[in-house]
Order: sequence, then structure tokens, then C-alpha cells
Amino acid sequence: MRISPFNPYIAVIIGVIAISTTAIFIKLASGAPITIIANYQLLIAVIIMSPTIVTKYKHEFQSNTWKNWLNLIISGIFLTIYLILFMESLQRTSVSSSALILTLQSIFTLLLPFIFRQEKLSSGAFISAIIILFGNAIILRGDFLLGTDVFYGDIFAILAAIAFSIFQLLAQPMRRRVSFITHTFIVFSVGLVVLTIYNIGQQHSFVSFPVHYWWVFIALAIVPTFFGQYLFNWAAKWMNTSTISFAITFQPVGATILALLILNEMVSWYQVLGGSIIIFGLLLLIVSTTKKIEFTISKKARK
Repeated sequence: MRISPFNPYIAVIIGVIAISTTAIFIKLASGAPITIIANYQLLIAVIIMSPTIVTKYKHEFQSNTWKNWLNLIISGIFLTIYLILFMESLQRTSVSSSALILTLQSIFTLLLPFIFRQEKLSSGAFISAIIILFGNAIILRGDFLLGTDVFYGDIFAILAAIAFSIFQLLAQPMRRRVSFITHTFIVFSVGLVVLTIYNIGQQHSFVSFPVHYWWVFIALAIVPTFFGQYLFNWAAKWMNTSTISFAITFQPVGATILALLILNEMVSWYQVLGGSIIIFGLLLLIVSTTKKIEFTISKKARK
């Protein structure tokens, strides 16, 4: 019998806080081109993962078929598109609005297979989608009244949600074929190549930034990825994934609080109202798409 060496509930809480910092770090480096920010985020993450990949997972590269490689390359491209659109969104709108609108990716992940593959959509999921869309409509209307630039930021967030949904759908079959770290390493590497070529073509500087920007680049690569996604992946071995999904639902709340404390971004009444409706819809969506929810720590890891 294996016992968790670290409380997985604490790991999930740390993970939620970690992914909530993503928008904050991007805002703190807003003076740099968004493609440079994304470039360094992927570069540093790939460098950190490289020793582990070479020593433990290089055999997975040899066993991949050309179809798998095609999937991974396209996934990397859509991940890159998502990063650029998300960062562009944060250049124009608030952290709260961007983070809340990005929750639309959960709806798009359900709707795209329903539209293109005729997969079934439960009544609970349909009702949840309507609630989430209604909450987003409140935020979009409120931001529209603030000006077209802010509203365009919301549009970029919607497009980012679509791009991330496509990335997620492409990643689903690959999770059964390669490990989490190998998948992450390859799609990050693809994105890194695409962004590097683009930035060189645009003649963007890779070095002329204030010292504190470099710390932001490093933090952006490490905190959301290794203290966020990797902790969620580890916690999934010890607890029900539905519990993790419930926790991740509150990521926009964490991002909003951090933006208030660090960036002095105030929250509008319509963001509170729309955000509350969105979170309720997300919780309902998780319940409606999960057959059984257990809030207990497994005594041994799932294999």
C-alpha cells in the first residue's frame, strides 16, 4: 500500500494559486512584445525539462508514429496561437475579464465534438453551457461600455479559448500514448521553434529588457507549469480528478485577487456578477459530466 508523501489537497491548492499567477506575470512584462514573452516562457520550460526527457523518456520519441508526430506538431501550433491570443487579450482588458472569458474553453471543448463528430451532449452540459455563456455576456457587455479596445481584449480571450479547446481535443488521444512530460516537452518545443522563427523574422530584440523582466520570464515558465500543471498531474494519482476540476474552477477568482493585490486592478460589479454565474455554471458542468464524484484521498496511487 502506497501512502501519499505529501497531502494532495495542499498540492492542488498550491497548483490553483500557481496557475492564477500566469496573467499577473504577463502583465508585469507587458513592455516586451507578447511573442517574446511567450518565446521565453517556452524556452525556459523546455530547458528545465530536457535533462529528465533525455534520461528517462527518450524511448517515447522512438515509439511515436508519423500520425502521432503530426498530432503533436499541430498541437504545438495551436498552443502557440493560444498563448499569443491570451497575452494580446491581457494587453487590452483586465485580468479578471480575460481569466473569466477563458473559461469558455470548457464549453468549446464540449461543443466542437458535438458539432463536428455528432457526439452526445447531455442536458446538464447544455444547461451549464447556457449559464456560462450568460455570465460571459454580462462581462462582455460591461467591457464594451468601457471602450472598443477593452472589448477587443475580450474578443482575443474568446479566440484564445477556442485555440486552447482545439489544443485540448488534440491532446486527449495523445495522453494514452505518451507521458504527460513528453507531450508537454514536444508541444512546447514546437511552439518554441514557431515563435523563434517569427520573432527573428520580425526583428524583435531577444535581450534588451530590464533586469526584472528576466525574473518575470523565469517565473512565468516555472510557476504555472511546474507548480501548477505538474502538481495537478501528480495529485491525480492520489485523488479523484473531479476534485481537481472543482478546484481549478476557482482559478479566475485567484487571478482576480492577485491582480487586485499586485496590480491594483479593481473589480467591477458586472465582473463579480458575471463571474459568479460563470463559476456556478462550471461547477454544474463538472457535476453533469462526472458520473461519480469522490472527495476522498485514495490510499494508493492509480496506475
